[in-house]
Amino acid sequence: MADDLKKGLEGVLVAESDLSSIDGDAGRLIYRGYAIEDLARGASYEEVLYLLWNGHLPSEDELASFTEALTEERTVSDDVLATMERLADADEQPMAALRTAVSMFSATEPETDADPENLDVTLRKGRRITAKIPTALAAFERYRLGEEPVDPDPDLGLAANFLYMLTGEEPDDIAAETFDQALILHADHGLNASTFTSMVIGSTMADIYSAVTGGISALSGPLHGGANQDVMEVLIEIDESDLDHREWVEQATDEGRRIPGFGHRVYNVKDPRAKILEERSKELAENGDDKWYNYTTTIEQYLSEEKGLVEKGIAPNVDFYSGSVYYQLGIPIDMYTPIFAMSRAGGWIAHVLEYQDDNRLIRPRARYTGPEDQEFVPISER
Repeated sequence: MADDLKKGLEGVLVAESDLSSIDGDAGRLIYRGYAIEDLARGASYEEVLYLLWNGHLPSEDELASFTEALTEERTVSDDVLATMERLADADEQPMAALRTAVSMFSATEPETDADPENLDVTLRKGRRITAKIPTALAAFERYRLGEEPVDPDPDLGLAANFLYMLTGEEPDDIAAETFDQALILHADHGLNASTFTSMVIGSTMADIYSAVTGGISALSGPLHGGANQDVMEVLIEIDESDLDHREWVEQATDEGRRIPGFGHRVYNVKDPRAKILEERSKELAENGDDKWYNYTTTIEQYLSEEKGLVEKGIAPNVDFYSGSVYYQLGIPIDMYTPIFAMSRAGGWIAHVLEYQDDNRLIRPRARYTGPEDQEFVPISER
């Protein structure tokens, strides 16, 4: 058994966690025992962060203190802003810019020399990272548009403040609530590739800045983050075509084209997060342009009923609806994965803290398949 090869570590247990649990057959996701539906519809992203980091939902006083602490950490240094401007001018990818920004945050860390085993300090560092990511990301986008960054508004929650810094206009309640829900839905999801990357880094007792930077790097890969961007690009292609959207999807599937946003490594049924975002997409459509909602629901219906994908365990995942929801909120398409990282950073931090509390260096092994007994030849004789 010890020599059984598990490519991609599929099905291999490497840790125990109290943070989140997924039932892929029932389409169920919980954070610390709470159903994702209840959290998304009844809590704020700040409450969910508190839950993940502290093990329980906050009281009103605890939430007020926690939110105030986050708000106080939102400002980023002039050096970070200058770097975001240079990267925007160089047409850098947003995920690469975010990776650079988080790495730079440590330069102004007031507890940089603290004992790496002091988890209270690690949590405070994680709070600073989480608070600063929206500011740096919004500044990068503003610079790309040739605009000056917008200072954080201390009266707005994390989700609404990001939309405000991105556009310069305070979002309405529907937009703020929708984006807050999206952040909650993406906050944690078991030992996915980026979370595991952060845990591996954390297991070396490297600082949390390194762990979050590693998580961003893993998420930037097209096999992990970015599917919602692919979904939106397909929807735009449909919108720009001469075909009715149902005709388009019929033709595309007949040609063997894969529609992004369907299928998940864990879920065999519709992703519960997709159900929630479908509701938000419908609400946004009722208050604006309904074509994106119509496109997604038509595609889902066709692939489910006509192609039988759901019966085969290939159902809509969270990316299938998050792409159009973000687009309806006016968020640039190539910012979708960085927003994923903005939310998931909270989960990465929680997993590192949890793992370091009973730490063991993560060190798997590989089966050697190379040659044996090679005879060495000096370079002068080769």
